[in-house]
Amino acid sequence: MRRAGILAAALALALLTACAAVPASASGPQRYEATWLDVFDTVTTVVGYADSEAGFTQQADALHETLREYHELYDIYNEYDGVNNLKTVNDRAGEAPVEVDARIIDLLVFARELCEATGGKTNAAMGAVTSLWHDARAAAENDANLEGTPPAADEIAGALGHISFDAVVIDEAASTVFLTDAAQSLDVGAVAKGYALERAAESLSGSWLVSVGGNVRAVGEKPDGSAWAVGVQDPDGGDYAAVVEVRDLSVVTSGDYQRYFVSDGVRYHHIIDPETGYPSGQYRSVTIVCRDSGVADALSTALFDMAREDGEALCKAYDAEAMWILSDGSREYTDGFSAMLRD
Repeated sequence: MRRAGILAAALALALLTACAAVPASASGPQRYEATWLDVFDTVTTVVGYADSEAGFTQQADALHETLREYHELYDIYNEYDGVNNLKTVNDRAGEAPVEVDARIIDLLVFARELCEATGGKTNAAMGAVTSLWHDARAAAENDANLEGTPPAADEIAGALGHISFDAVVIDEAASTVFLTDAAQSLDVGAVAKGYALERAAESLSGSWLVSVGGNVRAVGEKPDGSAWAVGVQDPDGGDYAAVVEVRDLSVVTSGDYQRYFVSDGVRYHHIIDPETGYPSGQYRSVTIVCRDSGVADALSTALFDMAREDGEALCKAYDAEAMWILSDGSREYTDGFSAMLRD
């Protein structure tokens, strides 16, 4: 997502939570808010209720530090002193196993499970393909109209031969990861933010709403017993496509409006179908609501490239609810999602 789009989404969340909030009594928990720009290359907005600003700050700072640590570990583009991260693993593909922090092992085990469960639709091992599209988007960012050039068809076809999770050797006992295919690389963009947010949120107690670039995790409910209201972004930039009321749940959306470029009038977004190597066009966005933010992150990507029926079956397996916005702007919901919509 471009920085302006991320900031707009974060501000929209802040405004929505502010409007939805019921003022706390002077003797009860008060509402506080913080915003950070230094984790997962996006905007993080935190809203919480606490008995004092110091109490809020203590929990918020701990959350921030945890997210920062996960950001460094899961980064595939940058190096950090004293850290073997996913970039280190990618750089040593085909050479040797890399000893990594247990939190990387945990993420990759989770990613492998979700890859299998989604029939490969959420595949953290397809960096060979997604890197081609990343480079194309980066080049297009220099153009005022985001005009760019898609990767060559033969490059995509070649990269599709190097996306098997079987080539990702995870040794949990030794805490090492080895990409046996030298042409392969990891890209955990479909799972990392949600997974890290879920782990970081485990330290929070009380009433919190955390958004990491639009991956939203509600912790508990508001002090007055009401639900948190979370807005789902309209793909065309208008008012909210929907507002859902949640307690202790995650809300994650994948959409074609976040990171993209245009070529000959066609929008090429960042959600790449592992079967074709190209962005799919049947949906504008898919929103998932479920308890675990990591699962919600993975499912929102998987369902974007699935038929509605297959996506609904996957939701049932994970006790998740979904909303699809189709290419024509129409909307479809699971029954449970409809029940959460604000009237």
